[in-house]
Amino acid sequence: MTDSTLNPQVYANWRASALGSIIERREVALVFDLAKDLKGKRVLDIGTGDGAYAIEAARRGALVTALDSAPGMLQAAQKRAEAAQVELSLQEGNAELLPFADGSFDVVIAVTVFCFISAPEQALAEIRRILVPGGRLMLADLNSNGLWAIERRIRGWLGNALWRAAHFRSVEEIRSLAIGAGFGVNAICGAIYFPPNAFLAQVMEPLEPLLTAINLPGAAFIAMSAEK
Repeated sequence: MTDSTLNPQVYANWRASALGSIIERREVALVFDLAKDLKGKRVLDIGTGDGAYAIEAARRGALVTALDSAPGMLQAAQKRAEAAQVELSLQEGNAELLPFADGSFDVVIAVTVFCFISAPEQALAEIRRILVPGGRLMLADLNSNGLWAIERRIRGWLGNALWRAAHFRSVEEIRSLAIGAGFGVNAICGAIYFPPNAFLAQVMEPLEPLLTAINLPGAAFIAMSAEK
């Protein structure tokens, strides 16, 4: 996620909270279940933030480039990668103009990035360009429907700059965006079926894999696997 209202400490505080730790665990699990085997793959993590997904991909044997528009985020990602004893290649840049040659990557990961991108069609065209034929896109974002979406809208109305600037999409809108850019959609699944409450999240977390498996509507987080 690459929004100017965020900084590495915001990520760290969220991850350290009871609710944030559960959400990150479930979201990471969903994205990498869809991503499947990454060993030896050249992976680009767009909008890496402090490197959560880039580091996990590296742990799974991928050759990872982490891209973000904020130098402070890249510095935080580097520190976390060093602590995790994995290697990342760090690159400053943005999704609408990727600083890579055609066919540079096998897999692109973009998590909670497209809700902040002003030109999503251009970003998807860039992603297609830098993917090899048959390369995969793992795009995950926040659902425009459900309890979490209502909470984000209210916070935006009350003046939260992060949520006011974001543009959330439904499952079908994400699918249509990818298809319109020429991707073939392989799967779309959801996670985070519990409401924004730490106690209920702890109670309901054991049910998350089942709810994801049956693809129950109403997930707060949507992950899509698509192919060039």
